[in-house]
Amino acid sequence: MDGVALLTVFVLAAFVGYEVISKVSSTLHTPLMSGSNAISGIVLVGTVIIASVAESAVAVTLALVAVALASVNLVGGFLVTDRMLQMFRRRS
Repeated sequence: MDGVALLTVFVLAAFVGYEVISKVSSTLHTPLMSGSNAISGIVLVGTVIIASVAESAVAVTLALVAVALASVNLVGGFLVTDRMLQMFRRRS
């Protein structure tokens, strides 16, 4: 695929993702967050695999940036999910 097609897919996916998430009721946000954490874990594994087979310096640099961003996304997702679940726990 050329760059224009990839950019088109990215923009359409971002738009559809925003529309889908904005329609979710508040009671479903915690399970939805857990599902997106699983997807983020898969993305992290994919970025590590891509980083391991990258050959040029530019590809290695971009892959390592992708690994770092995927890691931040995964950890942040778990922190947000944990904080949301704490709202439902009984206080002593």
